Amino acid sequence: MRINNLRYNASSGAFEASVDIQRDGRMFRYPCELFAPQTMEPASIAAGLAARALRMSDTARG
Repeated sequence: MRINNLRYNASSGAFEASVDIQRDGRMFRYPCELFAPQTMEPASIAAGLAARALRMSDTARG
């Protein structure tokens, strides 16, 4: 999994990024948003964005 183009959108109060997930030998990219304070720990930001991307990926497989 890879997080790309991470930025903080102050007007919406959210971190935004595209997250790449490899499944079945193919790469999928998901636009993700995590509503959190700008002072959130980097590891928590990464975990939150990754969880959102995985949920989107699992939904797409259903």
